[in-house]
Amino acid sequence: MPFHRTFRLDYNKTTRVLCVIGQELNVNLDRSAPPNSKFFSVKCTSNVQYSITPTPEETSHLSPVPLKEKSVLLINMQDASEHENDSKLSVQYYDEKKEVLGRAVLHLTAVEISLDVDADRDGVVEKNNPNKASWKWGQNGHGAILLVNCDSERIYMKKPDHEKEKVSHVSDLKDMSVMMLRTKGLAKLPEGYKLSMHISLGDAQSVRVFRSRSPKEPTNVSYLYNAFVADYPLVLSSKVLTQEVPYLGGDAEIKFYVEGLRFTDRDFDGIVTINLSLLEPTGPGMPDTPIFTDKVVFHMAPWIMTPNTLKPVEVYVCSTKDNFQFLKGMKNFVEKSGKKLKIIYQYMNRGDRWIQDEVEFGYIDSPHQHFPVVLDSPRDQKLKDFPYEELLGPDFGYVTRTAFSTEVNSLDSFGNLEVSPPVTVNGKEYPLGRIIIGVAFPTAETGRNMTKVVQDFLWAQKVQDPIALFSDWLLVGHVDEFLSFVPAPDRKGFRLLLASPDAGYKLFRRLQNNGYGQAKIFEGLKGEEQQTVDGILSDEKLQNENNYVQSCIDWNRDVLKRELGLDEDDIIDLPILFKLVYEEEDEKKELRALAYYPDMVNMLVLGNNLGIPKPFGPKVNGQCAIEAEVCSLLEPLGLNCTFIDDFASYHKQMGEVHCGTNVRREPFEFKWWHLEM
Repeated sequence: MPFHRTFRLDYNKTTRVLCVIGQELNVNLDRSAPPNSKFFSVKCTSNVQYSITPTPEETSHLSPVPLKEKSVLLINMQDASEHENDSKLSVQYYDEKKEVLGRAVLHLTAVEISLDVDADRDGVVEKNNPNKASWKWGQNGHGAILLVNCDSERIYMKKPDHEKEKVSHVSDLKDMSVMMLRTKGLAKLPEGYKLSMHISLGDAQSVRVFRSRSPKEPTNVSYLYNAFVADYPLVLSSKVLTQEVPYLGGDAEIKFYVEGLRFTDRDFDGIVTINLSLLEPTGPGMPDTPIFTDKVVFHMAPWIMTPNTLKPVEVYVCSTKDNFQFLKGMKNFVEKSGKKLKIIYQYMNRGDRWIQDEVEFGYIDSPHQHFPVVLDSPRDQKLKDFPYEELLGPDFGYVTRTAFSTEVNSLDSFGNLEVSPPVTVNGKEYPLGRIIIGVAFPTAETGRNMTKVVQDFLWAQKVQDPIALFSDWLLVGHVDEFLSFVPAPDRKGFRLLLASPDAGYKLFRRLQNNGYGQAKIFEGLKGEEQQTVDGILSDEKLQNENNYVQSCIDWNRDVLKRELGLDEDDIIDLPILFKLVYEEEDEKKELRALAYYPDMVNMLVLGNNLGIPKPFGPKVNGQCAIEAEVCSLLEPLGLNCTFIDDFASYHKQMGEVHCGTNVRREPFEFKWWHLEM
């Protein structure tokens, strides 16, 4: 579809016009005709095409055409001009006797101008894609993609690249999206005409544009570093909303680099628009007027989480003064799984072992580039420097959200942030899974919630539509205390694991019925009060507490079945008991739950290998009955269970294996822009 441009053509005068290929000049002939005009005729050179609306009755092309009130001449050019004013068109006006009243002459110069992006998302900037100015989701969608430039090309004195207003390393360019200005025609534009690129004030907070300097442009910079920076001058930013850009003449193109500055969020839908206008001088002291505008649209790439079912790349764990035994078990497990273990030493963790709570690993993706991005939690305890100082670097991005209030609670830690594997729910596909967080019960007047700025960020990413579960019933309050996902070879490709007091009591009753009522939990653990199976089953208070816990988990079970499209066969209940303890909150004492023995659902998943907290359950024939039960549930799925002793250094400090580890995983093969929204 051509760009329409209303144009005035004066009689008894020669008018010069610069037009753009693909642009259609619309001339109202009656409005510009001499008085008493009744007919008109049109002549033009070969490079000019025209039509008349309303379409006149069929006559000889030399015969005058009746002039009507709505007679409009539509003019366009076929090819770019080699010289100024090299194409011509004339309109001759006649009275009712077909005597000539006047003549309007138009000298035309045509140029090709196109602002181009990778609108078809194949990694190549195609020419003048008709869909470049809009965004559409889906496999057959369109619209260019922009990455937030949140990694750091510098290793020392580093900060995210988007915080700098210059290109200081050539490697930084690959994190930006290429945009091309393609022109064809005259060696230079007619006097006073110029090209201007511009963005809105709102978009200027989200995007920055650099350009590649033409070899023809002079530079007086002497130092090598400054010369490199000068090769990529800043064009548009929050301080510069509009700037003239070069017209190189002939058949030419200029490469621009578009940099994303921020992720989608509550106040930003991820869409940015960049405009290019051809400006025409209107006279001394008068502002220039746009005679042609082209525009392109980008969508900011979302931050995407990775579920347990994706292939692990590397495992992170902290080394502290008291976790030697745990670290030894973790090293053996990770080595057996064939994965890479990264140990965070005490100079960096400063005694904070809860690496799962500090960060969540994800990634950003586009047709031309992808890299991991760590989301730093608002928790900011002794591990707070780790994600910025140790992870941020070349092709490893960083993002965080700062809570409005300084009172960050336990639910803001990222043990309370999980993601499901891909699911289909009532015919709606979630090929990237769904984010899961824990909050207070919906009807609670008081309670802890994940801070609003983090929730807003997660919901704004759109591609992993979040689910809120009830987790405030737990003392720590994290969803990873009662759920996990493991890969499976059948059904939906995974199983949801849920902690289940009911399954725990069922196991203990079976042991009692089989004559093992005197078997003890915590046997061999120094300083721990050992309890027999009979003692646990006779503890009415403990039973009541676990009935409450089971009701909380069942509430979440129903939500997960509904929101993830699960059946009972997709869920495995692990035998885990809890106990209730008092926690002071706002000068009130609240009863909340802790695992009675190590919480096995809080596990590390590395492919088919599971690193599970060792429960220290009652032994039957020298084997832990709880371990045997868990193996019987998981090993038929082809999963390998390794039980890791985390009792002293993690369980006693209200955490388990998953809380004390973190995993960076490979990204999805599925491309987020193929989602049907």
